[in-house]
Amino acid sequence: MADPAPLWPLFALPPLLVGAALVAAGLDAVLHASAARGRTASPRQLLGRAMAPPREALRLLVRQPRRTAAADTALTRAGVVLVPVAAMMAAVVLPLGFTSVSDLGVGVVWFNAMEALAWAAVWLTGWGPNSVLSLVGGYRFLAQGLAYELPHMLAITTAALGAESLRVGEVVDAQRGLWFAVWMPVAFVVYLASALAMSFWGPFDQPTGRDLAGGAAAELSGVDRLVLLGGRWVLLVVTAAFSVPLFLGGGHGPLLPGWLWTLVKTAAVLGLLVVGRRSLPSLRMDRYLEAAWLVLVPAVLLQALVVAVVVLRQGA
Repeated sequence: MADPAPLWPLFALPPLLVGAALVAAGLDAVLHASAARGRTASPRQLLGRAMAPPREALRLLVRQPRRTAAADTALTRAGVVLVPVAAMMAAVVLPLGFTSVSDLGVGVVWFNAMEALAWAAVWLTGWGPNSVLSLVGGYRFLAQGLAYELPHMLAITTAALGAESLRVGEVVDAQRGLWFAVWMPVAFVVYLASALAMSFWGPFDQPTGRDLAGGAAAELSGVDRLVLLGGRWVLLVVTAAFSVPLFLGGGHGPLLPGWLWTLVKTAAVLGLLVVGRRSLPSLRMDRYLEAAWLVLVPAVLLQALVVAVVVLRQGA
């Protein structure tokens, strides 16, 4: 009889994800304020900027909710809550070092399915308030998702193909000698770009864009707004963290223990995505859709073909 999985990842994962989301939000606030003022800030000023997200969270906790006429409150709440729930459910297959809450035999498929659940959640959030701006924001996310989900799925599948397994633990084991990011660079880059799009953030923030006064989140206030936007940060952390077992060797590395290597690599990817958000301009929806279908999908398919040929030659 196999030994039962340890329970410590189950208790360690939620606080780690929430803590990483707060740190990433603080870094983003520091970068935003520095870019706006255009001058070097003192350590005290940097600390004050980094504490802006927790202060905003406390403010939203005590703010009175706002309701639109004929809103479907239950539908809106369901969409709002599903964003962080889907992120947490996707995280159960994330290995911390070499141990995860559940190393499912189809862990790669499970992760992608939970991302699809988050996709539906944002649309529900836009539909529920019975508001034009939020509805347009929700449909923008659907259109954006149709464009990025296929290359995103193909990038994940390419890593699974390289390991010849859908189990996340076996994908990590297959990278003992060489990280997949080294010989699957196209899949890795496409995955990182789609991680930003999945969390409707950075260059892909059209679903909550300023031109729609917040889009899918336009009519949310108080705790509802906090849960949705906080869930977006957790979703960003989870998608960044999943790149580590998929493409960066998981917990493999010299000197340090596996769990620490996982945290270091996740922090590096998350920092790259936060900085990229401030460095890259927002993309027009039509241009992104065209690039996704005509450039990203063929590029990832070609990458998958190369990986399949390599795997077949190794097995021959």
